[in-house]
Amino acid sequence: MDETEAQAPQAIPPGLHLVATPIGHARDITLRALDVLRGADLVAAEDTRRVRQLMSIHAIPRAGREIVAYHDHNAVRAGPRLLAALAEGRSVAYVSDAGTPLVADPGHRLVREALAAGHPVHAVPGPVAAIAALTVAGLPTDRFLFAGFLPAKEAGRRKTLTELAAVPATLIFYEGPHRIEEALRDMAAVLGAARPAALARELTKRHEEVLRGSVGTLLEEVMRRRREGRPLKGEMVVLVGPPAAKEAGEAEIERALAAALSSMSVKDSARFVADTLNLPRKRIYQKALEMRRQEKGRADDKDDDGDRVDDTAKAEGD
Repeated sequence: MDETEAQAPQAIPPGLHLVATPIGHARDITLRALDVLRGADLVAAEDTRRVRQLMSIHAIPRAGREIVAYHDHNAVRAGPRLLAALAEGRSVAYVSDAGTPLVADPGHRLVREALAAGHPVHAVPGPVAAIAALTVAGLPTDRFLFAGFLPAKEAGRRKTLTELAAVPATLIFYEGPHRIEEALRDMAAVLGAARPAALARELTKRHEEVLRGSVGTLLEEVMRRRREGRPLKGEMVVLVGPPAAKEAGEAEIERALAAALSSMSVKDSARFVADTLNLPRKRIYQKALEMRRQEKGRADDKDDDGDRVDDTAKAEGD
């Protein structure tokens, strides 16, 4: 990193700047995000009250700048104003209610229109509730799929969950307190009550909580708290671990080894098949040795009976 770049705020270049904001704790904001909010010609926000509060907390003056509301319900009216500012060569900072814009957020339309008009679009990265929850859930992180909000109606939820059931990755959903019980019930029915899962709510806030267990145990906990008059509150992230891998059967192992042994040594074949099917190498190595011995035994029997035909001679005879 350039030392001067690290020390001094840079002029905000023209274009649309997607500024990630805290998901809870106000200090979870980057220095660059503060620079952009301080220096942008115009600020657009899903909720102008939220961005005014954030700017006040961090002592960022409005300095006579416009703060324009941009959300699903007014995009047709507000979008042209922002695009006109971009066309004039101005810098526009867009922030969502919390977290990174465009992650389950209406800003995707603005970005699409800005790109179509040839305007620069810059990311000012920072907090994302989905990633924050994934890091503390205790579920596999090497592969994950963000599925956003599930449909409001049961039929739609179950259809979506059915489409996701076999995805070999940790699934991440956003959900509100008014539908969390119904969502978990459908997850248990479609994905399986035994699937490992976690529920994170109020991340980085005073009442932050992460529940871990299975889909079924999370559902039981949510129902118990509701019965006790302590329903879960706040925006939530629900994570469901990948489905358990089905161990390959003997027929599949033998097919894979036969193909590998046709071009590789026993050792290399065993390593390749074991890693591909996620099976113990020692077990697969013993199987490969057995198959190679059987193959050699069949070849010896053919030699003894005089039935084996040399491929080259056969080709010449044909």
